[in-house]
Amino acid sequence: MSGSRAGALERARSIFDDGSFVARLEKLVAVPTESQSPGSAPGLAYYCRDVFGPMLTELGFETRVLDNPREGFGPFLIGTRIEHPSLPSVLIYGHGDVVRAMPERWRSGLDPWRITVEGDRIYGRGVVDNKGQHLLALEALRAVLAERGRLGFNAKFMVETGEEVGSPGLSEFLQLHRGLLAADVFIALDGPRQTTFIPDIMLGTRGGVALDLVVQLREGSHHSGHWGGVLADPGFILAHALAAIVSRDGRILVPGWTPAQVPESVRRACAALVFEDVPGLPEADPGWGEPGLSKAERIYAWTSVIVLASLTGQPEAPVNAVAGTARARIQIRHTVDVPAATLVPDLRRHLDGHGLQSVRIVPVVERDMFPPSRTDPHDPWVQAVARSMTTTVGRAPNVVPGGSASGPSEFFKQTLGTPIMWIPHSYGGCGQHGPDEHGLGSLFRDGLAIMAGIWWDLGAEAGVQSRPSR
Repeated sequence: MSGSRAGALERARSIFDDGSFVARLEKLVAVPTESQSPGSAPGLAYYCRDVFGPMLTELGFETRVLDNPREGFGPFLIGTRIEHPSLPSVLIYGHGDVVRAMPERWRSGLDPWRITVEGDRIYGRGVVDNKGQHLLALEALRAVLAERGRLGFNAKFMVETGEEVGSPGLSEFLQLHRGLLAADVFIALDGPRQTTFIPDIMLGTRGGVALDLVVQLREGSHHSGHWGGVLADPGFILAHALAAIVSRDGRILVPGWTPAQVPESVRRACAALVFEDVPGLPEADPGWGEPGLSKAERIYAWTSVIVLASLTGQPEAPVNAVAGTARARIQIRHTVDVPAATLVPDLRRHLDGHGLQSVRIVPVVERDMFPPSRTDPHDPWVQAVARSMTTTVGRAPNVVPGGSASGPSEFFKQTLGTPIMWIPHSYGGCGQHGPDEHGLGSLFRDGLAIMAGIWWDLGAEAGVQSRPSR
């Protein structure tokens, strides 16, 4: 059997048109896999062993469910389909865990654990993050196998179950199973696209670091009439610390927290990006952030800092008293051009220079944080995938030099030595991580064709890329 590229794309679209894709997605969504919730382990294991695992087996994958090296966290599902040792290997990644469902916050008539289709919208927890997206990768493989009878490359499929809590144990797992997961390229499907009309290739993720700023001056609170103006107010001291970090127009003031320079290849990639305004979502504030940078550069090539929460006194029931403590949590997202290890020392020096020695810096350790990662836009694998997408949709994709969010890219890049690509098939208004999460059927249908084209073309080029058995 040889078939044709056009035939594979038509098969991929038919998987959506005949209802097969949504029917399989319904089985995945029905499994509660909230990794943030206590007692989630049985559901995570069931998803790997009894729901998604058999779907891999149907396509000739040998599957294993392997324990997490860190006790108490969810397992990993690994599927391998080796067609010949000389062929290139593609490692496909997804995660089966979801954020908390929060059913009480969903619109009436919607159930996070049940698929609901309303026009082009497909509702359910995990529909886009990430069950629907790794199912899409699998179903596109199904289309190529049905058309050509083989992939033309070796495929390895990995599903982790702790991404939403920082991927605990992932780095150790990759070290333990480096041989099993060895690959020539890493391709994952996750996140929203920049537009609904141009597909994306994202070449990494920003790193994420959270810090608590703590001002603890004394135990308890004291009457504001007697002590106001006499006792130092931790709320104002904390406010001065925050103002020393970011200016009133959003510019980061801490030396070392922003890139010394942005690589030219990254600037060119940012300049070529096309964005789409999505109804219901905010527009960028033109006067906020680093002067002279485009919107794309501020998102993908620069550092961002936000205040996640801030507390002084008793907001729920204010009292006339000078508080003794104040606390704020900030989050820093940074590119590979800013090392995570220097963030705290840089901030300490900066606050001390402003006379704010009373502000303690407490790194947040309640969840693992992801390191930044970036693949060169000129990497041959990136160029091959971009060519394939151009052939399928008739225009070049957005090549995003580094994702706006954080993720486990660098764990794979460093341990396995592979270029990293994320190919998202969602959109900015999908409700990811919130109530009423949904995907667009039109993007899933187009995504099935795009991924079938990528799998077809990688298999067609495998003869050129094949190498001696190893």
